[in-house]
Amino acid sequence: MKFCVIGLGRFGFQVATVLAEHGMEVVAIDSDESIVSSIRDKVTQAVCMRVKDENSLINIGIEEMDTIIVATGENFAESILITALLKKRLNMPRVIARAINDIHKDILKLVGADQVILPEKEIGIKVADNLSSPFTDLFRLTQDFSVSQIIAPVRYVGKSLEAVNLYKNYLVTCIGIKKDEAIVPVSQDYIIQPKDRLIVAGNNDDLKRLTRL
Repeated sequence: MKFCVIGLGRFGFQVATVLAEHGMEVVAIDSDESIVSSIRDKVTQAVCMRVKDENSLINIGIEEMDTIIVATGENFAESILITALLKKRLNMPRVIARAINDIHKDILKLVGADQVILPEKEIGIKVADNLSSPFTDLFRLTQDFSVSQIIAPVRYVGKSLEAVNLYKNYLVTCIGIKKDEAIVPVSQDYIIQPKDRLIVAGNNDDLKRLTRL
């Protein structure tokens, strides 16, 4: 897949380099020559320019891209202009834009952004969730539904997942076991071991009931 990242601040730089590490073709764009130089060896192509109009986007081959990430969030007006050009004039199939606040997000949606990300807000919510939750590494999928991990309760050690029947008892599903930094899928035959970290998914209230074991 081909990606274009416009704006190489901390967010855009990280997105561009990790996409490239994952084997994607990445065109990275910024108006700061020093930033462009620092990323040149990490991506497919690095371009120093300021996106001003439709022609400047066409000149870099934007129409060949599968996804464009508009990461120029600090420049409120510029990010809106670029997003509008991409969606309204060039009809790009997928544009992801970074916003700095909820008003900015609403405007980006109005001009056609397919997805809007508020990195600072989302990270803040995640930190607060993890600090206030009995779980470790809580990942909220919706307001009420999350994926997290818990240390296997002592009463479940030595029993199979089928025997403990988390769904019947708690409406929670075990989707895997975390071993080191990997998540390993397991069947219902899996025998729970001491200190296993169970990856569980369910409504937040049901997950909290599970922690009371």
